[in-house]
Amino acid sequence: MSHTIPLTKESFESLQEELKRLIREERPKVIQDIAEARAHGDLSENAEYDAAKNRQGFIEGRIQEINGKLARAHVVDLSGLKPDKVVFGCTVTLYDTATEEEVTYKIVGEDEADIKQSKISCTSPVGKALIGHKLDDSVKVIVPSGKKEYEIIDIKYD
Repeated sequence: MSHTIPLTKESFESLQEELKRLIREERPKVIQDIAEARAHGDLSENAEYDAAKNRQGFIEGRIQEINGKLARAHVVDLSGLKPDKVVFGCTVTLYDTATEEEVTYKIVGEDEADIKQSKISCTSPVGKALIGHKLDDSVKVIVPSGKKEYEIIDIKYD
């Protein structure tokens, strides 16, 4: 499991910020909560203690998870590149030939994908189909609802 994880710069920085917050704020707070709950006596029936220990387990697990991602991260930097083809980290605007509507997506890693924010994974059917294509290309994609055809009308490297 030592493969690299492609991340956008913003995702990498977001993970770093979350890690700082967990270590500097959340971890000390939960340690204090555990100490306070211990002071209440019998731990076998102490719901506050159990809740704090569960929270501590979550925080420590998340710290390990983030450290692992950051250690394997490959931050994709698109600055200085000519935005002439769809690559990881770019924003692409498509024309859906069936609905005659435009849609815009940012191609991101699996952990960053969020369709509500128009971020699609580079491993999704649409993401995989778009990678490597150029402006004005027509791209056919097989999605769960059937076949889609898009024309690439804009590519931006943010």
